[in-house]
Amino acid sequence: MSNSPKAAFKRLFDETGTVDQVGVEERVAKFQTRSIKKKSKLWGLTTAVSMVDLTSLEGKDTPGKVASLCAKARRPSDDPEVPHVAAVCIYSALVKNAARLLADTPIKIASVATGFPAGQTPIKIRLAEVRQAVADGADEIDMVINRGAMLAGEFQQVQDEISAAVEACGDSTLKVILETAELESYDKIRAASFLAMRVIREGDFIKTSTGKASGSATLANTQVMLEAIRDFYLATGTAIGMKPAGGIRNAKQALHYLVAVKETLGDAWLNSSRYRFGASSLLNDLLRQIEKEKTGAYQAPYYFSEAAESY
Repeated sequence: MSNSPKAAFKRLFDETGTVDQVGVEERVAKFQTRSIKKKSKLWGLTTAVSMVDLTSLEGKDTPGKVASLCAKARRPSDDPEVPHVAAVCIYSALVKNAARLLADTPIKIASVATGFPAGQTPIKIRLAEVRQAVADGADEIDMVINRGAMLAGEFQQVQDEISAAVEACGDSTLKVILETAELESYDKIRAASFLAMRVIREGDFIKTSTGKASGSATLANTQVMLEAIRDFYLATGTAIGMKPAGGIRNAKQALHYLVAVKETLGDAWLNSSRYRFGASSLLNDLLRQIEKEKTGAYQAPYYFSEAAESY
């Protein structure tokens, strides 16, 4: 019995602490009632644009689609006050294309790797994919943990695989995807956050989701991870970044997430070196809301996509 997953989790929860579910959900509900007006709202919208990992992870992705994605990343709109995004996030096979197109910009190239999205391929293959993506020009690697090992209580295996990915990344940033929708409870999300943070480096990230599982990011799951980052920082002085991904589709949601960051971690996390949004459709709504704040008029949802793709 002592070697069962239940017993293993009990020992881990004793180390990492458990989550007050009611407390987390009450905090999240309060974040969603905050009203952000005028100058502060425009700052929040613009800041959110600068934090976007503009993402395309479809089986039908092509070099042409990556070219459009990179053009949109460089110049999301014709407004010179709107910043470029933080990164483009793509499959490893297309990293070379993006590296060529973004070579003269500070925009990062993020590649999903380690058998995305399931993480079930042999570890040697997962690590080879990381090394190849870095060699092709990836500045960042978004890796998936082995959720099967995690849920089986094989925590050392999970950490060893993350450590191996850190080594394979070299100087590239690592973002560790927990796939929170598959971890079953807030306690396990918090525990997985600590397992990852103990073996990654200052400036690396933990990330909610692949965007391929039902559930994806929620503000409550994100809040559990933000509080884990805060507690880890207070205990160690090591600052870990955060990336919610999947299901964040509109500007109102993004502002709620930024309120959560500010109130949990403070202003030091309100920049793209410590916070990202993994998103595809979010950017267009941010741009529409910025336009509305400045002019009072909404553009059609497709306006900014067409403008970017014609760049």
